[in-house]
Amino acid sequence: MSQPVRFALLGTGRIGQVHAASIHRSPDAVLTVAADAIVAGAERTVAQYGGRATADPYEAITAADVDAVVIASPTPTHVDLLAAALEAGKAVLCEKPIDLDITRVDAVRDRARTATTPVVLGFNRRFDPHFAELRRRVQAGEVGRLEHLAITSRDPEAPPAEYVRVSGGIFRDMAIHDFDMARSFVPDIVSVTAVGLRQFDAGIADAGDFDAAVTTLVGAGGESITITNSRHSAYGYDQRIEAFGADGLLEVDNVTPTLVRSSTATASSTGEPYRRFFLERYREAYELELAAFVAAVRGDLAPGVPGFEDGRAALLLADAAQTSALEGRTVAVDLG
Repeated sequence: MSQPVRFALLGTGRIGQVHAASIHRSPDAVLTVAADAIVAGAERTVAQYGGRATADPYEAITAADVDAVVIASPTPTHVDLLAAALEAGKAVLCEKPIDLDITRVDAVRDRARTATTPVVLGFNRRFDPHFAELRRRVQAGEVGRLEHLAITSRDPEAPPAEYVRVSGGIFRDMAIHDFDMARSFVPDIVSVTAVGLRQFDAGIADAGDFDAAVTTLVGAGGESITITNSRHSAYGYDQRIEAFGADGLLEVDNVTPTLVRSSTATASSTGEPYRRFFLERYREAYELELAAFVAAVRGDLAPGVPGFEDGRAALLLADAAQTSALEGRTVAVDLG
């Protein structure tokens, strides 16, 4: 059997902990070093999952006993760390977005294109088995020609306004996952029309952002895609997809802990609450994402694994949605 892929983890915050746990659970991966500017976070991570800690991400990237790098640090650091990893010849799994500024993304585009090691973007929802099966069946022609895709994504609770101010906004921070999901069905998007809404959160409005949005994308083949986002949902983490075509409909509903339903004198066919947190809903997706990345490091990059160009395209769509929402117009896009 191949030796485990040796990982450097850059950033040990919430999403870094998700990746650390996935690496630890994988028989094909091992955490060699964790890096965080707040070194205590890195020290706590290696105490739980093994490896050594450092405050210097570049030391971790260039370490001789590191094969692959996971970039889970704050967004403004992504581009520089990605460039350093490519320069060091290391495989990279980078959390979204690559950056909030498309010019900074484009500055490393040629380097990413010519890299001899894989660059994978952390669009974990592509690996969700429910969504992946729906996509497989659409691509197999089960609904005929795809005419409309409806994506619903609502978070249980809004983030603090302090986070919103540095997040890039609802389109670049939240909906960017949905833009990538849309492109996994319809790669060539040609126009974006978005409405940003301020419905319930004064803090988000004061930060200059929207707490809800409805976005319509149009594909080069005339396909329509509707994305509904909200920063709150009283009934839990709302994640659904519906694919409609000439021959029928496929849909994925929300996931509950079990499929047990109850019917009584006061209610019929009631189930357990939806998952409350993205880590609960997408834990399996993160593990499958890591498995696909490990396979790519070993030379087996599967079709559909999101790469640098997918990250760039999702950011272009997010930028177009922001412009559309602010200016009240449809924005033509060229993702080439």
